[in-house]
Amino acid sequence: MFDGVAKRYDIMNDLLSLGQTKNWRKAATAVIAPQPGMKILDLAAGTGASSRPLADAGADVFPVDFSPGMLEAGKKRHPDLHFTLGDALNIPFSDEEFDVVTISFGLRNTNDVQVALKEALRVTKPGGRLVVVEFSHPTNKIFRTIYMKYLMGLLPKISRKLASNPDAYIYLAESIQAWPNQSALAAKIESAGWSNATVKNLTFGIVAIHSAVKTSSPKKSA
Repeated sequence: MFDGVAKRYDIMNDLLSLGQTKNWRKAATAVIAPQPGMKILDLAAGTGASSRPLADAGADVFPVDFSPGMLEAGKKRHPDLHFTLGDALNIPFSDEEFDVVTISFGLRNTNDVQVALKEALRVTKPGGRLVVVEFSHPTNKIFRTIYMKYLMGLLPKISRKLASNPDAYIYLAESIQAWPNQSALAAKIESAGWSNATVKNLTFGIVAIHSAVKTSSPKKSA
């Protein structure tokens, strides 16, 4: 599905979000606060749009995605980035390699959220951070009703006219509606072993940035 939409993925995201994706990306970059010498794993990185500003800030960024089509498109746009084919449920890196693990609009697409969160914990250094950017639930009830009507009604209609694979965007709408709200996702993150999960809402809660810390290495049995 993702291979089929790779070439126009970023353009369609900007269109269907009414241009908000750039603002969400800037907010995520500010939370991550990339610096030279920082090693960052960007899971479900797609074409590298989320990785680019991190690399531009001097961080050593490793974009990982399970879609060869996405990686192919990303390598053409950002040939300097370390694109790697990999699954968030079985991350192809060693324990405690990264200062930050981030995933933007991809955790929702994994087959097992808890496994993905635990894998992210495994490859993060003690004291390192997790930053999850994901669609969430608008905090205002009236706005949430309007948003869900647009999402489930208008978005599929637009995608059928403009997208090369409209089923991918119908899936997008359905998966967002079924996704846990902010507090429920924070609880999932902490239950996977992360500490001090916090939430920053963007665009009235349409998107939320969840952050957490790895306080120590997991204890190994004797």
